[in-house]
Amino acid sequence: MNYNLNQVNGKEEKKSTFAVLKKLLKLISHERKNLLLAFIAIVINSALLLLSPLIIGHTIDNYVSTKQFNGVLLYSGVLLAMYLVTLVTGYLQTKLMGGVGQRTLYTLRNAIFSKLQELPVSFFSQNKAGDLISRVNNDTDKLNQFFSQSLMQFLSSIFTMLGAGIFLLVINLKLGAATLTPALFILIFTGLVSAWVKKKNVVNLKSVGNLSAGIQESLNNFKVIIAFNRRDYFRKRFDETNKENYKTAIGAGIANTIFIPVFGFFSSVAQLIVLVYGIHLISIGEFTIGLLISYLSYAVNFYNPLRQLAALWSSFQVAMAGWDRISQILSLESNLRVVDDVAQETASSSLLTFKNVHFSYADGEEILHNISFDLEKGKTYALIGPTGGGKTTTASLMARLYDTTKGTVLLNGKDIRSYTAEERSKKIGFILQEPFLFTGTVKDNILYSNIAYKDYTNAQLEDVIKAAHLEGLLALFDRGLETEVASNSDNISLGQKQLIAFMRAVLRNPELLILDEATANIDTITEKLLSDILKKLPKETTLVIIAHRLNTIENADEIYFVNSGEVIKAGTLDHAMNMLLKGKRSS
Repeated sequence: MNYNLNQVNGKEEKKSTFAVLKKLLKLISHERKNLLLAFIAIVINSALLLLSPLIIGHTIDNYVSTKQFNGVLLYSGVLLAMYLVTLVTGYLQTKLMGGVGQRTLYTLRNAIFSKLQELPVSFFSQNKAGDLISRVNNDTDKLNQFFSQSLMQFLSSIFTMLGAGIFLLVINLKLGAATLTPALFILIFTGLVSAWVKKKNVVNLKSVGNLSAGIQESLNNFKVIIAFNRRDYFRKRFDETNKENYKTAIGAGIANTIFIPVFGFFSSVAQLIVLVYGIHLISIGEFTIGLLISYLSYAVNFYNPLRQLAALWSSFQVAMAGWDRISQILSLESNLRVVDDVAQETASSSLLTFKNVHFSYADGEEILHNISFDLEKGKTYALIGPTGGGKTTTASLMARLYDTTKGTVLLNGKDIRSYTAEERSKKIGFILQEPFLFTGTVKDNILYSNIAYKDYTNAQLEDVIKAAHLEGLLALFDRGLETEVASNSDNISLGQKQLIAFMRAVLRNPELLILDEATANIDTITEKLLSDILKKLPKETTLVIIAHRLNTIENADEIYFVNSGEVIKAGTLDHAMNMLLKGKRSS
């Protein structure tokens, strides 16, 4: 399955604005109560603002022009009370929607992170970590801004605009029609450029992801940069990525602000129409000065929300672009599904069986061709072969980090795909060539995902470690279980990282233990200690070792040579070394 999100961008079907908005609103469907209260606040707020011009016009025509100041004071008090109510409703609206936005952000980020945890290794090999981080942080924040700031303003603007439009038409139909004519041109313009605005924002968000990915790569490999004195190389790469982000940001900025001057121009045209036509109506006795002032206010109340909608529409387009990138992740499904076992085997001594296995990575050439072999319980197997020959790929299929393209892998006579992830991880331990540790202590990392000992005290855990013959490895850490592990693990050596990973795997008591160059970065004395521990593993534990050192594989019960898509028995150690030197199967 292709999990490349950049390729998905190009292939994804265009969605209508309504369809995207419908999906966005589903995110806050659980906030119905708060949304209803906020909407009521909007209705009250907009209704009072729409009544204000009518009251002002009435006061001018009936009290100001006749110098009845008691009436002026009375209606001034009414207006003040109305404005105070709008202040309260505006505050409630902001508070309610701010909470909705933050809770939605929290829920959405959890959903994305949970989805990422469900996806297979192939997804992460096809996508840059920096871009994924940008989707979790930056793109979700765009949605938060839309929900907490823009959505209710959007609805408030539409409600005010519709109300003002109704008043304009009711007060005077001809003048109202003339006043609203520029709005038709605004509507046509918006429809023409919306897709372009969204496209510009999608490109910008993608460039932000690439920038984040570039920064992460530089920081993760900073030691290499210093060692080779190639600051200039990464500076050049960052400059290129930063310039690309600058160009896309300028493009998105222009697209997001293009509505404002256009809307402002047509708003001014509408007000000019009101003044010219209104003065004409006054001159023929069909209008009053107070009514003209009210009418101007309603024209402003109609077109000012349009100006706000210009900015809000841009925010909406940014939110939709962010949602497109987020929904691509949320819509993905792992191709490592649990299936019903259809390959029941009779009882045998084999723990793991490859039956006619073929494998290729996404959009790549086939790496393994029709492989078949058995791993018996309690035996030790070594996989040797040239770099790039397929050893790690074969081991990854054993642990079901990937699924076969064709053929079947059986674990204890059952299709390995029929085991849940929890069941499989209990049965199979995998020590990677570059082990990953979390910030915390040695104890935290040893117990990672091992609930059997999660409530153990240090003393109890040390007893377990001693029973597993791992106390010699623990003694290599100054503070034992409480030795700190930093976020980048720079306070411990790569060899120590591998020792922690080794203890973590062994304490799970797996039926199959896979070591992928697990002794590549440790000294010979510690390697001898590891070798002694491996000899003391339970008799039923099957061991698979990928290594280049002779002393690591010399005690293996069986050696397999992996190269050019084949996995074949190598026979004796001398024969295996002869094959390795030639890089192919010997005759």
